[in-house]
Amino acid sequence: METYSLLRSFADSWMLLALVVFFIGVVLWVFRPGAARAHDEAAHIPLRHHDSPLANTDPPHCAGATSGATTSATEDPQDAPKPH
Repeated sequence: METYSLLRSFADSWMLLALVVFFIGVVLWVFRPGAARAHDEAAHIPLRHHDSPLANTDPPHCAGATSGATTSATEDPQDAPKPH
């Protein structure tokens, strides 16, 4: 059997099966229970106005969660951390 035919038969059978199993594994890993918090935090990274991690570990859509990026009316804006 020549090399091309051997590789072609391997790609048509076992490699196809391996790639389908890999794809299903990735999909299951992404949609696993408990992954929502990690995905929500990663989705809000561009919206942060500072370089430090979130102070609150709850997702931003939960009641009472704050990102720590806002300042209150009594704080001096010059004391706020500045980006590097």
